[in-house]
Amino acid sequence: MNPRLLRRPALVALPLSAALALTVVVGTAEAEPSRHGSAARVVSTATLPDIPLARFSNGLIPGSVDDDRNVDLGGIGSDLYPAERHGEYWTVTDRGPNGQIAIGKDKRRTFPVPGFDPAIVKVRAEGGRLRVLQSIPLTTRSGAPVTGLPNQPGRDEAPYTYDASTPLPYNPNGLDTEGVVRDRDGSFWLVDEYGPSLVHVSAKGRVLARHVPKGLGLTGTDYPVIESFPSVFLKRKINRGFEGLALLPDGDLVMALQSPLLNPDKATGEESRNTRLVRFSPRKNRVTAEYAYRFDPVGTVEPGQTKTSELKISSVVALGGDRLLVQERTDKSARVHEVRLRPSSDILGTPWDTTAAPALEQLDGKAADKGPFLPKRLVVDLNTVPGVPGKIEGIAVEGSSTLVLINDNDFGMTDGPEAFDANGRLVDSGIETTLVKVRLGRPVR
Repeated sequence: MNPRLLRRPALVALPLSAALALTVVVGTAEAEPSRHGSAARVVSTATLPDIPLARFSNGLIPGSVDDDRNVDLGGIGSDLYPAERHGEYWTVTDRGPNGQIAIGKDKRRTFPVPGFDPAIVKVRAEGGRLRVLQSIPLTTRSGAPVTGLPNQPGRDEAPYTYDASTPLPYNPNGLDTEGVVRDRDGSFWLVDEYGPSLVHVSAKGRVLARHVPKGLGLTGTDYPVIESFPSVFLKRKINRGFEGLALLPDGDLVMALQSPLLNPDKATGEESRNTRLVRFSPRKNRVTAEYAYRFDPVGTVEPGQTKTSELKISSVVALGGDRLLVQERTDKSARVHEVRLRPSSDILGTPWDTTAAPALEQLDGKAADKGPFLPKRLVVDLNTVPGVPGKIEGIAVEGSSTLVLINDNDFGMTDGPEAFDANGRLVDSGIETTLVKVRLGRPVR
């Protein structure tokens, strides 16, 4: 394994038995559990081999990528969902290779392969290799690629070429996909960071509908757009829209807002530990509940980290009934909690669901202790499990006591002009897409 994938080791991992013995604390899990019992451990690892991005993309939509700048397929670790056969998983790419380059005081968002089209990818671990079994491109009603380009000037970052020298066009069809589940009818549901959106696509990847916040005013798309979510979600932080997605046993969907809303303002949102989960009923075609969720302190999630804005939710997993796993992370560390979606914690249609003061994102200290946050219990601190890669974004449960994890390797990209050489070829970071299985000390379901 690439040594850059490994975390610094710690003495032991948190046993699930200790986690389940914790006293439930509303909205927080700051108390450290007992360190007695069996430790969680990595039991297998598989790495995605190098697959040229042009070969992959043009195999799905011929002519979509004319120059991949030596970028390989990556970024498929945005989410993980069990496929029909044991040991196989659906994953999804994000919007594609992208980075940031500072030009004066301006940080420009670069898209080195602007023709890249997000895709749903089925994989299976075979020995130490991660094999791609099937790939489904995301397309519009007319069959065109949606692309991963931003949607709206003034709301989304302006897109630029790989060297940040030339503007690229916006695309209202573009999706920054970050979560995936497969429904019983074979169709897929995805979440997107731009809207933020919930996207329904056919089994062949065609967008059937895109649900967005009320008042977004997205026009010019080649698929239906429905304003379904409360307007407060218009205040999402750039690149921090909906991330995790879970399919509940009753058919409802639960999605997580990656980071706190900038509500009522940017300064509040950057320092807040309070984000939101949303429940959507495909049968009723509407939002049916909204839940407040409070992160652990950032120094608990990543010891030594002081920037609260580094906190993110990247994965939510249905366990059965009203139970979910929720992953809190930074780019270096992750902890997994269990929550129950209790009706008493539903804030949909309440003042907490608006920009009215005090905003949910402003609650802190003793005020947060009395806030409407979901109770949670710590299941495992992945930072204490040697062999787990950084930037885990996809989690699935296999059997009763194994977590399957996949990381987002950002297509091997880094930020800054040094990401590409003088010939415009990628200087690869060396970080690989890796799927690992972690056996817990006790069953999680």
